Formats: sequence, C-alpha cells, structure tokens
Amino acid sequence: MNYEYWLSYRYLVAKKDKFLSLINLVSVVGIAIGVAALIVVIGVMTGFDRDLKDKIVGTNAQVVVEKETGVKDFEALRKTVADVPGVAAASPYVHGNVFLENRDHAYGVLIRGIDSKTEGRVTKIQSYLKGGFQLEDLGLNQVIIGRELARFYGYKVGDQITLLSPVSGVAGEGWRYKFKVAAIFDSGMYDYDRNLILLDYSSAQEIFNLPPSLVTGIAVRLNNVDEAPAVKKLILGKIGYAYEVRTWIEQNANFFAALNLEKLAMFVILTLIVLVASFNIVSTLIVTVTSKTKDIGILKSIGVPAKSIRRIFTLYGIVLGLVGTLFGLAGGLGLSYILEKTQLIKLPQTVYYIDHLPVAIQLSDVLLISGSALLISYLATIYPASRAAALEPVEALRYQ
Repeated sequence: MNYEYWLSYRYLVAKKDKFLSLINLVSVVGIAIGVAALIVVIGVMTGFDRDLKDKIVGTNAQVVVEKETGVKDFEALRKTVADVPGVAAASPYVHGNVFLENRDHAYGVLIRGIDSKTEGRVTKIQSYLKGGFQLEDLGLNQVIIGRELARFYGYKVGDQITLLSPVSGVAGEGWRYKFKVAAIFDSGMYDYDRNLILLDYSSAQEIFNLPPSLVTGIAVRLNNVDEAPAVKKLILGKIGYAYEVRTWIEQNANFFAALNLEKLAMFVILTLIVLVASFNIVSTLIVTVTSKTKDIGILKSIGVPAKSIRRIFTLYGIVLGLVGTLFGLAGGLGLSYILEKTQLIKLPQTVYYIDHLPVAIQLSDVLLISGSALLISYLATIYPASRAAALEPVEALRYQ
C-alpha cells in the first residue's frame, strides 16, 4: 500500500485517539445527514412533479386544438389531426361552466362533453372509473361525476342531478337539465374530482345551445408526451394558424415552473447542510494537523515532499466525505423507498392535490447530490492540507 494511503487510513481510524475518532464520526454523520436530507427532499419534489404531470395529462388532453368561435365540421378536423405524425388519437369535446342545483342552492362546476367512443383513447378517464363502468356505455341523459363531488353532495350511482345552463333560450326544459349519475371517477386530484362532470358532447351542445356541427375543440393524445412542442408545430403546419393549438406544457406552464423553482430552492437550501457539515471536516483536519505536528516534522526531515504531505491530508478529508456520502445515500434511498412503498405520510388533497407523499428518485439527481457533497468535501481539505504541507521540519520538531 502506498504510504500516503496508509497514513491517511491510520489518521482516519485513529483507534488510540478517542477524541480524533469522535470528531471523525461527527464529520461523517454531518455529511450523511445532509446527503440523506437532499436525497429525500429532492425525491419528494420530483415525485410531486411526476404525479401531478401524470394526473394532469391523464385527465386532460396532451394537446388541444381550439378556435375562438368554436370548431366547425369537427369530424374532418379530428381525422386530419389524427393523421399527424406523433399523434396517437384525437377526440372532440365541448366544455364550459354550468351550475349544479342542490337543495335550492346552485354551485359552479365544469362540464366536459366527450365522445364516449374515442375519449378513452385520449385520456385515462376509463381507468379512473369505479364499479367497472365502461365509458362507451355513457348515455345521452347520463353523467359521470368525481369522487369528491359525489362525497360532498351525497350522490350515488343512479341518483339524479340537475344542471343549470348559463345560456338562455335553449330547447327542452329551458335552462334546467336533469341527468342520471352513471358512474363515479377518481383521478386522485381534488380539483378534478370536486368540480368536473363528464357527459356526452351532444348533451353539452344542447346545454350551451350549440349546433350539432360545432364543438369547443379537439383533444389530442401523443405517442410521446414530452414531444408535445414538436407535434404542435406539425399540427399547425397541417391545419393552419387559424386554430389555436396548446400543449399540456403551455396550459400548466406557471404551475410546473413554480415546482421547478421550488426544487432548485430546496436543493440550494439543503446543500447548505452539507456545507455546514464540511466545516466539521475542516476542524477535524486542523485538529489532526495540530496533533500530528511531530509526525509531519519527522516525515519532512526524512525527505517526504510537501505535495505528499498535502496529499495525505487531502485523502483523509476526501475519505471522510466519501464515507459520509455513502451512508447518506444509503439512508436517503432507503427512507425514500419506505415512503414510496408504504405511502406512510398522507396529505390533505384540498391543499396538495394528491393524497400521499410521492417519492421519485432519478439517477441524475443522485449523481448531482453525490458529486456536490464530494466536491464540498474536497474544498474543505484545501486549507488544512496546505497548512500541513507548509510546516517546516525545524519548527515542527523544535519543542518535541
């Protein structure tokens, strides 16, 4: 074994020096806590981002094609959009705000008129339905409501609900429409489960007094959700710029920008924990240099160069940081696994949109955190190692 590595190992173990062993342990534990905290918190932030993205694109279209005056001859447009490379499916929809009448009170809700034959290819609504109901079986006088809406008003499958149209002069019963609850969906996002009602698009056309050939827009699902901006350009090139095409990224730009900013802020803040822990490495090395002055003097007197002395203490500090990082990775990854598999921490959906603490560990995040911890550990060794290398043999041995 190279003598530099051997001496670094002896200082690190320090079996006979209990005090030095203690401060070595404190340094390792400090780095480990910082790294573990970073792993867990960044994993939680990534989990939030992943789950919210999945639920948003699962309940909504990944790309929407709309026009201010509505989309006429929508079936032809749907087929045109469906033929664009990168598009997996397309389906028409009608959406707008109405009132839900309940015990002489009216509450604002969002209705989405869908084509029950094609909607299942565009969104994940079918997988959210309870009780085995098939989306294709949705009738003209039926609606699908969210779990939270059903719970809040006490609705069950088979109950009748009344919707009040904001448009006057429509046919039928005027501005009041009665529907039967055909199914209940559970998307896991409170806003959707509390405020969204699904029904056949022809019923929505009647509620908003629209002609049969007019819908709000075309909902699009992509083969790769991350290619939405590129597919948007292809769609505009195919149908022209008379239509407004918006991707799920654009529709939720502020939301995801805020999440990314929070993730960056948490990384910076928690990196300070590792930075503070690195001062333990500095103090450990300074104490070691002070207590090993005689050893350093002897080494230099027999011809050991200053760069070797510097390397001994640099290796010593780096190993402290490496051991702390490894323990931190093990602890952080272990805790993240437990949180993800057991869903131990429950969250109020009214605040956080989802019902449990999500965790998603990405290799890039782990490498960034580990690299940052090791870099900070290395920087912490520069001053103490330089002081050790600068000691003169005569000064080191004068009082020995």
